[in-house]
Formats: sequence, structure tokens, C-alpha cells
Amino acid sequence: MEESAQQRSERYISARNQHPAWLLLASRRAPLVLGCLRTLFERAHDGIAMEDALQALATILATYASQDLYEISPEDTHLQAGRELREWIKRRLIIEREGRIYATDALEVAIQFVESLDSRIMTSTASRLSVVQREIENLETGLNPSKESRIASLRRRIKDLEFELEQAEAGQISVLDEAQAIEGIREVYNLAVGLRADFRRVEDSWREADRALRQSIISEQYHRGEIVDRLLDGQDALLNTPEGRVFDSFQQQLRQSIELDNMRARLRTILRHPTIPKALNRSQQMELQWLVLRLVQETQSVLQARARSERDVKGFMKTGLAAEHHRVGHLLNEIFNLALTIDWQRQSVRRQAVPLPPVGVAITSVPAAERLRFKALDDEERSELNLHDKQAGLDQIGDDFWDAFDGLDRETLIRNTLSILAEQRRPVSLGELAHLLPPAHDLETFALWLGMAREAGIEVLDKERETVELVDDEQRRWIFHLPYAGLESEALKDIDWEL
Repeated sequence: MEESAQQRSERYISARNQHPAWLLLASRRAPLVLGCLRTLFERAHDGIAMEDALQALATILATYASQDLYEISPEDTHLQAGRELREWIKRRLIIEREGRIYATDALEVAIQFVESLDSRIMTSTASRLSVVQREIENLETGLNPSKESRIASLRRRIKDLEFELEQAEAGQISVLDEAQAIEGIREVYNLAVGLRADFRRVEDSWREADRALRQSIISEQYHRGEIVDRLLDGQDALLNTPEGRVFDSFQQQLRQSIELDNMRARLRTILRHPTIPKALNRSQQMELQWLVLRLVQETQSVLQARARSERDVKGFMKTGLAAEHHRVGHLLNEIFNLALTIDWQRQSVRRQAVPLPPVGVAITSVPAAERLRFKALDDEERSELNLHDKQAGLDQIGDDFWDAFDGLDRETLIRNTLSILAEQRRPVSLGELAHLLPPAHDLETFALWLGMAREAGIEVLDKERETVELVDDEQRRWIFHLPYAGLESEALKDIDWEL
């Protein structure tokens, strides 16, 4: 059913009053807020510290305070910047988590709209027409159940591939010309930006589902089974959306690191092409270069949002289960109190059939009803806490207490590391260092060694990787992919390590 002009206008009016992107674009200080946030998020990989965003926005407001158009008070720019940020957090243009702010899909939409105003990328070209024609052919083939049509299509593809293989074997490699390369690069960039927007929408949808789930828990209108059903149904519904399927596909690729490595290698090849400066500006090139890393970070944010919902439901389940156990205990108390009034000396009474199964242990000195009673504190008795010191031997302390102290001794590790590097008298990679000094706490040890390298100014090559295999106490093999860094005694020995 087509919308009338009035219905469409009402929908636009609703979006104008509620959608964060439209509210931002229509606001008086939109150019200042967008310019500030865009610049900050371009440089950040894991959100922005609230203090940095506040300082940057206050600086922008002070710069334009002389222009009456923006209604900025020169004396209170810092206070006005704080109000501006809180307002957009409230309207969910940006979100705040643990003192850092993160962009939402609404902010990405606003930025893309502004960037598209001066975009010179032409969307209708001959090569795009051929792409559309090829996709129409593929779709028609996929929808057509005819056996003859499918066989003919496969034979045409095989013939084209054989001809292309013959040309390649003969050394005749056809590559894209400059115009086609520029268009293809821009199309890849647009698709990559859309991928990040899809992930951001998945995160926003998950947070909205988490909010609805919290309201369901607080309202106490649903029992535990219904809450779990709502959690699982909500996750299935989100993964069945188009952006959810994209996210799920990328999450599956995360389990196969070879796919991501191939993707990074292909992006590096594309970025080295001589037509890159003509296709993308500097910021767009950097965004495409860090695409995989930022997609991984967006995935982590989505998984954290989902884990939060799961933790809430788990806590709700545990709380409800404890209360249910307490109610069952009181019910058992009532049954056992009634059992105490029965004359157990009479054999005819003891041999009567009852619907309860026999439970208990063989303690003949204690009546059966007494040893089966649910133990609970009597409300009439007021017991005081015993805060006196109690002597105990070390052999009486449980293993969990000692395991809590089994952490990484950073000072000892740094001392041993410097000693080994002094003996080697050459740059030692992390893999070699792991063989010379097997780490007992693998991730913490590798993180400390990388931190030492960066503190000493030693170059850490993220593009060059080395593989380290460790075996834990349970004989399980763990493989770590580490960046290359050559630790050297001369560079590390004079540094005052802050532990």
C-alpha cells in the first residue's frame, strides 16, 4: 500500500522530532558538534575519553563564540560543552560507557550525509551497469528451477573461466584501467563504511533489547523461564535481521584467522595501488587501512552488549532460585514439624504408605524427622557476629585462598628478562624469549614484554607476526600470534620501571 503525501509527511515529522541524526542536523550548533566528534572518532580506535571530548568541544565553542549565529557564551564554553555532550548522550546520538564515549549508528548517518554533500563519486557508470546486468543474470539463474537453464549457465561460466585461464597461462593478464580502478576502490570504501554502520546498528539494537529485558525483570511480570525465552528469542530475532546476518558472518570469520589475514593482505595490496590518491582522500585511506581492526572492535562492543544481558539474566536466575530454595525449605519445615507429632513408636504407623520417597541417612541416635529438618535461624534468637581472631594452621586453609595469590610477579619477571637479554647480547624476539624464559602467566607476560618494548622505544611491527606455542599444566596446547619486537639489553637496562 502506497503512502499518501500526508502519511509520509507525518512519518518525516516524527523522525524530525525523535531521530538523533535529524535532531543533530537541525540543531543550531550542528557543524561544530559534528566537526569535533568526527575528528575525534577518526583518531580513536576504542572510543574517546569523556574529558578529551569535553575539552575539544569547549575549544571549538570558544573559537566560534564571537559569532551570534551559534549563541555561545564566551565565559562559559566549558560548561556549555558539558551540557551539549550530556544532551546528545541523553538523545542517544553518542553513548557513554565507563568514562568513554562511543559513536552510534545515528551519528554515522549524520556524518555520512554531511560528507556526501561534497562527494564527487559518480554512481552511474558503464562498469556499474555491467555489474547490475551480471547480478540480474545471477539472480535469474538462482530463481529459475529449470534444469536446462542451469546447465547452460554453468557451461557459459566454465567456458569463460577456461578462456581466462588460457589468457593467464599465455601471459596476457588484463587489469583494470585507471577509471575502473578508481570506481572499484570507491565502491569498496562505501561498502566498508556500510559494514561498520551495520555493526553499529546491531550494537544499538542489542542495547535496546537489553533495556527492554531489564524492564521485564524489574516489572516482575514474567517468571524466570519467560525471561530466558525473551533473551533467546531476542538474540535470534536480531541475528535474523540483514545487519545481524552480516555480523554473524563476520563473527564466524573471526574463528578462522586465515580469512582475516587474507583480508588484511588484500587491503594492503589495494592501498599500494597508484590510483589510491585519486580515489580516496587521506582520511578515507586510513579508514580503509584500519577496517579489519575497527570491525573487530565493533564486534567486541556487540559481544559486550550481549554479555551484559546474559549476566543480568544469570543474576536474576540465581536470585530467584535462592528465594525458591528458601520457600521449599520452609515447606519442608512444616512437613517435618507435622511429622514430629506422629507417634513413631507404633509399628502400624511407621509402615503406612506415604507419597514421599524415603530420604535421610542412617543416624539411629537422632529421630528421623529431626535429622531431615531444614535448618534455618530462629527469628526470635538474636545472634551476634563473632569478630574475634581465630587461630588456624596453614594446612587448614583451602586451595582457593592460595590460588588467589598466584599472580604474575612483575618485578621478578622484569629482572629475569633483563638478565637473559644481558646474556644474549643481541635483539631477542618475543618467541625466542618465551623459549628462554617460559611464561607461567602467558597473556600477562606477553603484555608486559610488549609494554617494555614500547617504553624503551623499540619498534613493534604489527604487520610481522610470529607464532608461539605453549603447553599448560593440563597438557593443553595454546598458540599465540604475536607482533615482532626485538628486545635488547642496551635499550632496556637504564629505564626506571614503574610497577
